[in-house]
Amino acid sequence: MSNYVFGSDEQGLLGGSPKYFYGLRRTDEGELYLGKLNQLNEEDIIEINIPGPVEENFVDFEPGVDFVDGRNANHELEYDNLKYEQLRWDNRSLYYYINDDGQLVVRINRKYTYPTGI
Repeated sequence: MSNYVFGSDEQGLLGGSPKYFYGLRRTDEGELYLGKLNQLNEEDIIEINIPGPVEENFVDFEPGVDFVDGRNANHELEYDNLKYEQLRWDNRSLYYYINDDGQLVVRINRKYTYPTGI
């Protein structure tokens, strides 16, 4: 296995890619899920394709390139094995949550502690 280091600063280590990866998906019941990955945290992992036939994988994944075409005009999934319907990259740390009024809110570069339990 080879390791590559592109520089000593954060952007150099990322090779010009944004630091954070976000994946958004929804279930058939309408529940939203957001996956977040910090590329500089060696313990962060995220699955792009779920297990299944390799010909149904999403093969156009490219670091730093956003993707929003996971569903067609009929709201059907375009790629059977693609775990997230929308992929986004950002240099900012974003924390999405639903507030007490039921609104979707995002905090930018300010941590949010998610509640546990139901």
